[in-house]
Amino acid sequence: MSDDWLQTEKGGYVLDASALDSPSSSTPRGDLKTARDGHTLLIPQPSDDPNDPLNWSFFKKHLFLIIIAITAFLPDYGSSTGAITNLVQPETWNLPETTINHALVGNLFMLGAGGIFVVALSAYFGRLPILFWFSILAFATAIWSAAAKSFESFEAARILHGFFSTVAQAGGLMFIKDIFFFHEHPRKINIWSCFIVLSPYLGPFVASFVTWKTKWQWAYWIITILWGVVLILQVLFMDETYYNRKIPHDQQPERNSRLLRLVGYEQWQSRHQRNSFGAAMMRPVVTIMKLPVLLTSLYYVFTFAWVIGLNAATGFFLQEVYHFGPVGSALYFFAPMVATIFGELVGHWAFDIVAKIYMKRNNGRLEPEARLIPVWFATPLMVLGIVLLGQSLERAWHYMVTAVVWGLYVFGIIICTTSINAYLLDSYPEASGEVAAWINFGRTVGGFIITYFEINWVLSMGAEKALGIQASIVAAAFGFIVILQIFGKRLRLAQGSVNFATD
Repeated sequence: MSDDWLQTEKGGYVLDASALDSPSSSTPRGDLKTARDGHTLLIPQPSDDPNDPLNWSFFKKHLFLIIIAITAFLPDYGSSTGAITNLVQPETWNLPETTINHALVGNLFMLGAGGIFVVALSAYFGRLPILFWFSILAFATAIWSAAAKSFESFEAARILHGFFSTVAQAGGLMFIKDIFFFHEHPRKINIWSCFIVLSPYLGPFVASFVTWKTKWQWAYWIITILWGVVLILQVLFMDETYYNRKIPHDQQPERNSRLLRLVGYEQWQSRHQRNSFGAAMMRPVVTIMKLPVLLTSLYYVFTFAWVIGLNAATGFFLQEVYHFGPVGSALYFFAPMVATIFGELVGHWAFDIVAKIYMKRNNGRLEPEARLIPVWFATPLMVLGIVLLGQSLERAWHYMVTAVVWGLYVFGIIICTTSINAYLLDSYPEASGEVAAWINFGRTVGGFIITYFEINWVLSMGAEKALGIQASIVAAAFGFIVILQIFGKRLRLAQGSVNFATD
């Protein structure tokens, strides 16, 4: 039985099997498969094919998720490392810090731009080979970064590294959608998002100790080692997660060798069953033309940018006002890291609770816009956190107060990150990679822009006023969420689906 009716744009997603048993239901429950609880319908309905990733074991699925999450952790970890090494590299290259900063902003920009190409190429060549070959190039450019003998060489390495390192970060939703059922998505997205949000804080934390104790190049050798570990994990365990549900079981491409799939040979043989190259390249363009995707991406531009900005501002004040040394400044990054982990733990349960309450009030159906409800709770925390952080830095409140209010913002951002990813994945499931790439683009563009002027802004206006304006921007950006919750369904219906050849 086709399960298209379980996930219609008009009626939302049918998750509760009891809704099909009611006299008013026009659709029989039949032999539909459910989760272990016996009442949660599985969307999509898994096939009887053991090669179907939805039929993989719990261990295999979560091993893949952890490998993808670790790979997604590395791009921002490497980028934020530059915020610390920038402070000592002027002595190495005999150049001003403003020039050294070009390597960081170039890397940031390519994290976003590269993601758009990644998902387009994945739609044509397959998920696994793009992940593998781009990771090899990320590993190679990490070596180049650490071994560079001139700033020009270092800058080129960092920019290219940004482009090649973003596969699992920009396209993570592709893998999550491939191997997990609809009702599992928020929890799995929450885990993946936690690694991404954690990385901009762990990068400076480690780099501070490295630059304090040894040469700054070792910060990039550590990045190289981590990419080497990721590559080993991919070679040992990863497999192609894409499964074309639009073709019958007997027409599915044969899976003969995992290593041949790793390098892309088997996917190349079956490329005619997916997208033409031109259609694959147009997928991101078609996706961003959908207003829900555009508005959500804009929301993230004006919300996540302050992760980078507050890193810079707080790091400056820790040295100038609180007189923290390298070790103290590094240890201070425990505050946002703890907040990120706490946000992941709360979100692990909160998203399911919100969904269950919503479905009880809507006859077992779940609309994509329901995924945005937690943003209403997270936004006041982000605004309050930024406002109080500005006052704390301006008035030199106790550093523990600064740590707590910084954590409020970070806690909010992890909730928002999971919410908007889940919302767009539910709205356009066949464009899982493309919506993730545009959210990633919004995140990196925000960080790219704020890198240029955050410190000067705070110094010229004062932390209280500058961060107050930044908090106002976050509050104003919440208007995009309000528009989507009120008009989101009508916008989706008016513009229709993306109508891609494959999911």
